Amino acid sequence: MTTGRNRRTPLGAYRADLRTWAGRDTTGGTLLLLAALIALIWANTPARDSYQDLLAVEVGPSALGLHLSLAQWAADGLLAVFFFVVGVELKHEFVVGALRDRRLAGVPIVAAVAGMAVPALIYVVVVGIGEPSALSGWAIPTATDIAFALAVLAVVGRGLPMAVRTFLMTLAVVDDLLGITVIATFYTDSIDFGMLAAALAVIGVFGVVVRMPRPVLPLLIPLAVVAWAFMHASGVHATVAGVLLGFTVPARAIRDEQISRTHQFGEALNPWSSAVALPLFAFAAAGVTVVGDTGALISPVSVAIVVALVVGKTVGVVGATALTTRYTALRLPDRVTLRDLLPIGMLTGIGFTVALLIAELSFDGPDDPRTTPAKAAILVGSLLSATLGALLLRWDTRRHRASD
Repeated sequence: MTTGRNRRTPLGAYRADLRTWAGRDTTGGTLLLLAALIALIWANTPARDSYQDLLAVEVGPSALGLHLSLAQWAADGLLAVFFFVVGVELKHEFVVGALRDRRLAGVPIVAAVAGMAVPALIYVVVVGIGEPSALSGWAIPTATDIAFALAVLAVVGRGLPMAVRTFLMTLAVVDDLLGITVIATFYTDSIDFGMLAAALAVIGVFGVVVRMPRPVLPLLIPLAVVAWAFMHASGVHATVAGVLLGFTVPARAIRDEQISRTHQFGEALNPWSSAVALPLFAFAAAGVTVVGDTGALISPVSVAIVVALVVGKTVGVVGATALTTRYTALRLPDRVTLRDLLPIGMLTGIGFTVALLIAELSFDGPDDPRTTPAKAAILVGSLLSATLGALLLRWDTRRHRASD
């Protein structure tokens, strides 16, 4: 006779397999690409108006200004899940991970800063000469899509030293932290300090509950939603709430637990972030219409973004690493050379989701004539960076295998 427990076992195993599949770097990158391709194709067919109409559908309560379009829910709501995972990972890395040892983390930290500064400088120079009114988009090419970059590395970088992946992960984590700071600092028009204080208070309560002997999930989720809603109403970009909530999760094992809560929360939410939130945001943001007057897509903004992503990111990351290791006491990990970091520098040019978000924040909405060229350039620059990085990684993988 089959017991109830045995009947549930296959379903439980299926869910575990599905969660494992959804949490892989390759899965997230593949779903991101598919979602972006579907949106791009749909936005360039005769039915493209239906794509825009779908994203313009408004849902949600009117309280706290939450009656938003589906496009806004994707950018403000779904990305908050992604940024919560980022916040958890940042907390873990700073407390017990690679960023705890400043000597080991020093080189990728410097590389991350330069990998944002050089593209921003390229954008400012090119756009300052050709279209000064678009200088507000200077931060667009500074972002790195960690999910997509790690997916490319996972697919074609098998056999490379683990330290190469750690370098990219550390660099991307710092890039995310700086990107969040840029969004919170430069893309907030006005702040309702009462709502901001309310958001911070709820985040504080969340921090207390998440440290309880047994955190109550039915209580944590409403607290997170309320904190997000107050942050949205304050004028600060709502994704910042996700990061701050992630920072409250304990990074060291407490109360005789074997695994830290940052690890538990990250493992639980990463599949939802990489396989659901990011692809849906990519679908909402990547639908750039390029049919018709394609000449309008070639502008100082688009040229600056492509050059900044493909060239600026690589020059910033590799150049800063070369200078840092030559003129300071900081060093690269064993078995990792400057040449190994050339494809890593190229992969950081995959801006994609975060860059698309910043593009929407930089200009006056989707109808702004600078928004479409910027989004098209992000897609082109990210694709070029991914392709060049993948080709070099394939070459390096064969080289490492031959030398072993």
